[in-house]
Amino acid sequence: MSTESEDNIIDTNHTSVHTLSKKNEKERRRLRYMQKDGRFLVAFQKPPGDWSPYILDIFTTLIEIRWRMMFLLFTLSYILSWIFFGLCYWLIAHIHGDTQSSDNDPCVDNVRGFTGAFLFSMETQATIGYGNRGMTENCIGAIIVVTVHNLFSCFFDTIIIGIIVAKMASAQRRSQAVRFSSSAVVNLRNRVLCVSWRLGDFRGNHILEGVVKAHLVRHVKKRGSVVMLYQDLDLENPHVVLVSPTTIVHKLKPGSPLYRIGPDDLKRKKFELLVSFTYTADSTGMLHQTRTSYTPADICWGQRFHDILKVGKKHYHVDYAMFNETTWVPVPMVCAEAYERGSGHPNERNSLLPSATGNIYWATTNSPEEVVVQTSL
Repeated sequence: MSTESEDNIIDTNHTSVHTLSKKNEKERRRLRYMQKDGRFLVAFQKPPGDWSPYILDIFTTLIEIRWRMMFLLFTLSYILSWIFFGLCYWLIAHIHGDTQSSDNDPCVDNVRGFTGAFLFSMETQATIGYGNRGMTENCIGAIIVVTVHNLFSCFFDTIIIGIIVAKMASAQRRSQAVRFSSSAVVNLRNRVLCVSWRLGDFRGNHILEGVVKAHLVRHVKKRGSVVMLYQDLDLENPHVVLVSPTTIVHKLKPGSPLYRIGPDDLKRKKFELLVSFTYTADSTGMLHQTRTSYTPADICWGQRFHDILKVGKKHYHVDYAMFNETTWVPVPMVCAEAYERGSGHPNERNSLLPSATGNIYWATTNSPEEVVVQTSL
């Protein structure tokens, strides 16, 4: 009899855990406003044929395109410019009669057809100068064209090199080295419920100063339209000196949009916590920004981050392998408003997991359905 009841309890627990995992998976698959890497999942539908925003700001357009498109444009732009000026030299040679007779004094030495004109165009723009082809004094038009060609070459090379350098030093690439933790946690700090997340520089080149901001975003449907609502979160330490990983803290106090949200409410609420870190890199002097977002499924109630900073004999050691690791801690399983109203003292078994006072307390485990009683000695 006892064996059958135990089997039923095991089956019930297994079913509840399986249902909970399905709910968490559904929460994680919900459409996000911002991805974890900081990209916004917003698709813009422009008017048909309106390319003016991309053409007017062509420099930014070229920086933001993919590398394969950049290399394709880079190759085609040079080849087309060689062909264009090659046609100009061939046309001059044709008008001057260099293509019909080899006895007259040519405008350009050894340019009697389009092939020679194309090679001369490539040698001029690339400043190769093999010595077989060269400008003569016989045609003023050819002299004007080669002068324009040289000016165009300098201007064109400056633009191409500038775009490639700016694309290689893109802030998006640098921001991948400065990361937020994969999840946020809720725990007690000085007897105040707080939500916190971790920030670290994986390159270790010591960003001296930056500013962290956080916004709570949710969409509301009104009369068939969608309205995005933004609420700022007050942070305990918005100005960060990122020499070592730091924890960003938001206290759940009156005025906070998360003040009345408890662990059970996180399963029903639809919002995103958008966080950003804006800073200037000391190596390049460029302004960068790292962004990420946390949905209710990414917020772990009753956990804290592992300690990753240790003091050595000569250095402070940071273990980035534990950057995203968390552990369970005693935390009230109620919203901050209910916790402050009850002065932090539970009246029922499930109001605090675990209690911070007394010899007997409740401790959470990896399964939110289970509660283990521990007694301090």
